[in-house]
Amino acid sequence: DSIPSVLAYQSRQPPPSAGPRRKERRESGGASARSRTPHCCSVEAETQTSSSSAKASTAEVQVGPMRLTQYPIQVLLIFAKEDNQSNGFWWACDRAGYRCNVAWTLESALECFLDKHQEIIVIDHRNSKYFDAEDICRSIRATELSKHTVILAVVPRTSADQEETSVLPLLDAGFDRQFMENSSVTACYNELVQIEHGEVRSQFKLRACNAVFTALDHCQEAVEITSEDHVIQYVNPAFERMMGYCKGELIGKELTELPKSDKNSADLLDNINTFIKKGKEWQGIYYARRKSGDSIQQHVKITPVVGQGGKIRHFVSLKRLHCTNENNKQLYKSHREDKYTGDNSQSESGSYTCKNRRKDSVDVKSITSQSSDAPSLQTRRYSSMARIHSMTIEAPITKVINIINAAQENSPITVAEALDRVLEILRTTELYSPQLGTKDEDPHTSDLVGGLMNDGLRRLSGNEYVFSKNMNLSHTHLPMPNTISDVPPCIAQLLDNEESWDFNIFELEAVTNKRPLVYLGLKVFARFGVSEFLNCSEATLRAWLQVIEANYHSSNSYHNSTHAADVLHATAFFLGKERVKGSLDHLDEVAALIAATIHDVDHPGRTNSFLCNAGSELAVLYNDTAVLESHHTALAFQLTTKDSKYNIFKNIDRNRYRTLRQAIIDMVLATEMTKHFEHVNKFVNSINKPMASEETSPHNEGSNTECTTNIKNFPDNQTLIKRMMIKCADVANPCRPLELCIEWAGRISEEYFAQTDEEKRQGLPVVMPVFDRNTCSIPKSQISFIDYFITDMFDAWDAFAHLPVLMQHLANNYKHWKTLDDLKCKSLRLPSENNN
Repeated sequence: DSIPSVLAYQSRQPPPSAGPRRKERRESGGASARSRTPHCCSVEAETQTSSSSAKASTAEVQVGPMRLTQYPIQVLLIFAKEDNQSNGFWWACDRAGYRCNVAWTLESALECFLDKHQEIIVIDHRNSKYFDAEDICRSIRATELSKHTVILAVVPRTSADQEETSVLPLLDAGFDRQFMENSSVTACYNELVQIEHGEVRSQFKLRACNAVFTALDHCQEAVEITSEDHVIQYVNPAFERMMGYCKGELIGKELTELPKSDKNSADLLDNINTFIKKGKEWQGIYYARRKSGDSIQQHVKITPVVGQGGKIRHFVSLKRLHCTNENNKQLYKSHREDKYTGDNSQSESGSYTCKNRRKDSVDVKSITSQSSDAPSLQTRRYSSMARIHSMTIEAPITKVINIINAAQENSPITVAEALDRVLEILRTTELYSPQLGTKDEDPHTSDLVGGLMNDGLRRLSGNEYVFSKNMNLSHTHLPMPNTISDVPPCIAQLLDNEESWDFNIFELEAVTNKRPLVYLGLKVFARFGVSEFLNCSEATLRAWLQVIEANYHSSNSYHNSTHAADVLHATAFFLGKERVKGSLDHLDEVAALIAATIHDVDHPGRTNSFLCNAGSELAVLYNDTAVLESHHTALAFQLTTKDSKYNIFKNIDRNRYRTLRQAIIDMVLATEMTKHFEHVNKFVNSINKPMASEETSPHNEGSNTECTTNIKNFPDNQTLIKRMMIKCADVANPCRPLELCIEWAGRISEEYFAQTDEEKRQGLPVVMPVFDRNTCSIPKSQISFIDYFITDMFDAWDAFAHLPVLMQHLANNYKHWKTLDDLKCKSLRLPSENNN
């Protein structure tokens, strides 16, 4: 008889009580014989089982935190001929819900295994007359797939007086187990089930580890796994990139063989070992030495892993760069040198490699054109556009967006479009607050950041909060507004120049007897058609301006109505710039002018931190959050709606009023410094970078028009522009002509000096200790303010609005303060200049 080399059983009746029923032999030959044997190697047919059996054969397996589904086991029976033993294993597979194939020759067995990848193989080792079982086993083991397969040898039963043979020859041939001949279905079933729950399940778990290693290989965080003796067992590609080594140079080496950085403290390694040897996780800052010899600062987390014998067998280290500019320079220096060479510093997406002003260096794009101290305006504009791509104060979401932008360059169109949708989502969520580290080892910077960006209460050394009712900020009874019939000629002459950035607000302050806001407001509001938009009379507008100005404190050296008029002037100047004007509606312009006018009304001349520490009524009212900014807007609307004589909103419909009110509130709240970097980062990522991509695109004809149209189509973008505009207007002093800049620096310093004096008198925590009038260096404070807050923000704003005059003033003023600081001068001017 001729028997097919592979049989795949479809269905069989349960074995009778007398034993398994033998299959009917099929004879080869004619067509009738071939038609009766459809189950050959090329046909995929599997055991048909009952629903209960199939359910039992699918198992849920837990591998650490992973939950896996193990599908029905596949078994390959390799027998020389059909007998009770082969039938016994067949019916055992049927009972267990396994899929079963039977092969009769070496060739068919290999063919079937390569096709099905069975987890269990049973080879008949009882008789070498038909085939060599060990040769078959070696042939299967020679395939890559067999490393996860359990191979069982069926050996003949030995008599009671015969010594049992050793299993070592079987193990050497590649077998995993031996089965003493027993055709009982139950015996075969027990053997197979034990294999499933033992070796097969273990191999299944090991295969699942491939997914974990794939994740590690693609992880952006550097991963290193060592033995309990600190021998490196695994590093992922991110680790190779970070440290500059290839995997082959590290695997098998002890950590002590690798170069160490000399920047770590002497006892750091001892402290780490003390932690991890006790099974505790350690994390902290560690200096590592790259293959190139550079030391980089890493944030390291080391986790001990318990293994064989319940002892610690591995240490898993996760490493990422500690967020410092020096680290970024060292780690990516070689990558940048490979990607950008010579003058080719502009990437395809319009990014530029450049340095920051605070490092006293210049944009590499414009090095060749800076032969004089006054670079061209176009060069300066390119410089601002460049610096927005290299800002050193970067939120995590900014880094994410940069990575996505880079990935888009070489991605297929479908992937690029999907990433566009991702960017759109990211740009509309609150993910832009930066992670602020130590900017510089500079107390002026630290105090500015602490004083301007911290609303929280500060504790005294006794850990008791100080609450004081001495700071009463409630406004006094408001005087009735005076009608202004005519503007005096001297004032009118000054106002003729109000559209110029170099307009001298202090001259207007002098000739108006410290009431510049009313006069400048009337001129600016008329130019922008505010009365027409609000449908109110000029008399109402005059009365409103008088009320608002009356509630500014003229006793404040800085936060008075002159500052409000200065911010109004800057806002109007920005609104006149082509791209700003094209991006905003008339309602936005009106809201911006009103917001600038009221943004510091009733300011007490003290910071939010002072009010919180003092437990003032305003701080209690506004829960220590954006205290002054909330008060400015609330009071302004209270004053406006209190009397119809100066209610400029009384004639507009409810919907327009609500829209206008929300825009005004949003802009005033944007001047609060705790969210400074959030606003700047959002503007850069949502306005600057998309605009830069459009400008560098080969299809950029008419890009200005398209850009402003796109902005108008997205109200969120208009909101970002309005916030950025009033923020820049609010702190534009360093961008004013030098004499104006110096005057403003003196005024804000005096106000901070007065606050420090009062904090000392009341026993309050001193918010900005460097602003002590006896020791403070005003040039240092201005340098810190420009470096930390101004440079990045005005680079971004200049890249959008094109402000060459402001940027030139900023450079000149920074140079003035640096010169004074280099000469150890702490005042506004050199002594010789003061004498003059």
